[in-house]
Amino acid sequence: MKAVIQKVKSASVSVDGKLVSSIGKGLLVLIGIGINDSNEDCIKLSKKIVNLKLFKTDENDLNAPHWKKSVKDVDGEILSISQFTLFAKTKKGTKPDFHNAMNSTLSKALYDDFLGVLKKDINSDEKIKDGVFGAMMDVSLVNDGPVTVIVDTKE
Repeated sequence: MKAVIQKVKSASVSVDGKLVSSIGKGLLVLIGIGINDSNEDCIKLSKKIVNLKLFKTDENDLNAPHWKKSVKDVDGEILSISQFTLFAKTKKGTKPDFHNAMNSTLSKALYDDFLGVLKKDINSDEKIKDGVFGAMMDVSLVNDGPVTVIVDTKE
């Protein structure tokens, strides 16, 4: 599994002009599921996201130490968006190749499992929001930093 993790002041996702989900302070996470991914990847990625130290000890203090607290530590929220395009290969030509992305039926089931693990790891159903799997979505965010980290469970 691959994830692009962005620290945000706020983020939201809409489909067909209708707001689906929104969060305040926390993480916007774009999730790609590959053909070789399994439940083990869900567990590994969830633990990494929930425990990654991307926040300051005091977000209101400009002099506070960075990289000391996780989204869980700061009582933040997570907006998770499925994004198969993270598995695009662009080595040949100009058209992306998505053969390494898991098919939508299997990846939907694994993505749902991932969301369940994420809710368990952060100890809250309300702190985890997501978009509409497979839909064309409008994702908006206010980056905080900016802080962006890429995680690949196979590396």
